[in-house]
Amino acid sequence: MTTIAIIGPGAIGGVLAAWLAQDATNDVTVCARTPFDHLEVETPNGVIMAHPRVLTDPREATPVDWVLITTKTYDAAGAAAWLPALRGDHTRVVVLQNGVEHVERFSPYLPVELIVPAVIDCPAERTAPGRMRQRGHSWIIVPDSANGREFLPLWSKTNFDVTTDDFTTRAWAKLCINAPGAISAILLQPTGVIRVEPIPDLVRAMARECIAVGRAEGATLGDEIAEQVVEGMRNAFPDALNSLVADRMAGRQMEIDARNGAVVRFGKKHGIPTPMNEMAVALLIAAQDKQPNTGQRHEK
Repeated sequence: MTTIAIIGPGAIGGVLAAWLAQDATNDVTVCARTPFDHLEVETPNGVIMAHPRVLTDPREATPVDWVLITTKTYDAAGAAAWLPALRGDHTRVVVLQNGVEHVERFSPYLPVELIVPAVIDCPAERTAPGRMRQRGHSWIIVPDSANGREFLPLWSKTNFDVTTDDFTTRAWAKLCINAPGAISAILLQPTGVIRVEPIPDLVRAMARECIAVGRAEGATLGDEIAEQVVEGMRNAFPDALNSLVADRMAGRQMEIDARNGAVVRFGKKHGIPTPMNEMAVALLIAAQDKQPNTGQRHEK
């Protein structure tokens, strides 16, 4: 039996927990703020249900083989509060979050050798506590390391493609997709806004900045990625909301720093201009500062 704890049953965490629980050899625990009876996920091939153990207090947790962190990037400290109770001698911690700084984000709380960074793409939405919709094809990339390779068998009974690869390249390629999502968040419009001119040109410009910065960080990124980002948005569900715009619409804190902020920050490190991403950061920070403070932390 493989024991797995998922910290943060938001849209992504809930989908992961439900799929992992489909394998009877996995013992799944969900670490949440609010209790719920079960998980129900609407997938492209039908509804799946799961009844994982749900904990709301870190003092109730016990060591597991794997910890999967799916909280928002700005809530590293909240996720880390669970780690002392969940960690055993051989526990690996997989960070499934946006951005390119997975290891750096959790190195204050864990030995670096226990951290497994992961890039995830899962078009999912949380419709209610414990209720999610997985809209389409989903995948996870982890480094080609001993820990990364041992992570793969957990997913044999899911609809996720989970593989190892050049993590730096894949993480920056994903950021090239995520960074232009700021346009939807600024405009408060779903992905279908890409059909309005000159939005495609703005998307290309933002993605090209990310490509240049990613190359400086060692990623292998082709010029064609900018056009692929535009085409990906055109082919997506027009009413789809990326997490940045969904958070802004809900009055929640946005992952500005981990997405566009990272492009700007690494750009300055390498002397690469990033005016489009700088503008996005400024506008989103201004918009966020005008939002009412809900006093709550929100999971991915």
